[in-house]
Amino acid sequence: MTDSAPMRRCADPIGVFDSGVGGLSVLRALRAELPLEHFVYIADSGHAPYGERDDSHIIARSHAITRYLLAHHHIKALVVACNTATAAAIKLLRQDYPELPIVGIEPALKPAATQSHTKTVGVMATRGTLNSEKFRTLLASLQGQSTFVLQACDGLADAIERDDATKIVAACAHYTGAMGTFGTKTGQIDTLVLGCTHYPFVADVLRRTTGANVTFIEGGAQVARQTRRLLQERGWLNAAPPSPSSTTQPCPAASTPTNTPKAAPVIAPETTPTTAPTAPPPPPAQTDLARLTFCTTGQAQALQSAVQRWLQLQPQVQSQGLALVQRPLLAQVLEIAPPP
Repeated sequence: MTDSAPMRRCADPIGVFDSGVGGLSVLRALRAELPLEHFVYIADSGHAPYGERDDSHIIARSHAITRYLLAHHHIKALVVACNTATAAAIKLLRQDYPELPIVGIEPALKPAATQSHTKTVGVMATRGTLNSEKFRTLLASLQGQSTFVLQACDGLADAIERDDATKIVAACAHYTGAMGTFGTKTGQIDTLVLGCTHYPFVADVLRRTTGANVTFIEGGAQVARQTRRLLQERGWLNAAPPSPSSTTQPCPAASTPTNTPKAAPVIAPETTPTTAPTAPPPPPAQTDLARLTFCTTGQAQALQSAVQRWLQLQPQVQSQGLALVQRPLLAQVLEIAPPP
């Protein structure tokens, strides 16, 4: 990637992707931190869940999505808004796209260990994240600082993806119950790491079983600040809102590459996540909203509903069906633009 047109680089969008709708929690933080930027969000729901797939699948999807975003949206930065994809693929992405600023997210063990008074920290995450070399290395680096109670939450992200309230409530109660006792007494879990970007959206449900005195930790705000820092260093921050008249490229068919490299060694943590809110912060005023483009490999209605529910936006939806050629990367396009 060359930077022959600095002004155009400022106006280019930031790519954000997740296995599904969970990354909207990170997008929410990005919008709050960078209200003048244009974002392209991809929910790879047609290839989810990442948390229960092997690294080769996740790496292949991450490469396919990154190539699509570069080729068709000319992104100036990439946010991997998925703990599992960060663990499996971010180092390889950085090796293959060295000029592209790439920000990932990981379970916030370090700040949780610092904030915990009982020195007993709960960690809810996908099985893929907990089994990753990156996570195991991070956990080992904190040995002796706190006791970490790890809980693989099979099916929870999928229930959130489908907005299945019954399964969400049951899964939250089951997994928090399996972790032990929450509270502020010695030996009790007083800090809970939400180690999947889907989980902040059910913080209120989790709160019913953990109690009000437990601190929730997630990483969206720090990811947003790190993204700002990287763009600022390069002089690529957008100084004016994108024009409402700009167009969105149609989503072409794209298949998962077959020559995907094997999983790479882990990388050091890059952000320090902060305490998670129990309820979403209010969105930026509609008149201040930069252009947003939403794409999904799954059902357009599912992503549209999630955007309405969690970002408090009423999107104008443009759907485009594409021929299913070797499982196309993007089958639907949703576009939201600010009012005239």
